[in-house]
Amino acid sequence: MGDGGAKGCFVAIVGPSGSGKDTLIEWLRERLKEKPGCMFVRRIVTRAADAQAEDHLTMSEAEFDQARSAGSFAVVWKAHGLSYGIPAEAAAHVANGGLAIGNGSRRALAAMRAAFGRFAVIELTVKPEILAQRLAQRGRESADEISARLALKDIGVANDFAPFRVDNSGSIDDAGETVLAYLATLSHHVGEERKTEQAK
Repeated sequence: MGDGGAKGCFVAIVGPSGSGKDTLIEWLRERLKEKPGCMFVRRIVTRAADAQAEDHLTMSEAEFDQARSAGSFAVVWKAHGLSYGIPAEAAAHVANGGLAIGNGSRRALAAMRAAFGRFAVIELTVKPEILAQRLAQRGRESADEISARLALKDIGVANDFAPFRVDNSGSIDDAGETVLAYLATLSHHVGEERKTEQAK
């Protein structure tokens, strides 16, 4: 994690398509909804919302550009011909000592690390055969497209981001409990830092 002076922490959950990022986030949201200081961040995407996509806020490209000019984003990046943004409220929440959790992107991790004083990465991994099965069940790609996706070699997070890796090949409960335990260590650190600041 970086130590740019912020008191809280932004947690980016990343992983290949089909790794279960959105499912994990919803699992965590249900269990942490009563936790003070915990924020689940909705990304802004220039893509229409649909039942199979992540829970996000939609903007047109023109609206996105206007919002970016107005300083509405903490982080922006491009992927798959779309624009993505993390709202500035997330940076304010972290700066005020909160824990913010959001769906990240491996190509945006450097920008996220620069934007937040404290930053952690949770990387979901899945066994190739199980990932192939999940992608096929979604029906968005052909068998050849799935094979090409799985053949990509450099799809992991570089170790210099110190990712906390979680195998999500099994049940979401198993992966979720592992992530909850990790988040508790971050929350404890954030909480202790806030106590120290208040005691000064």
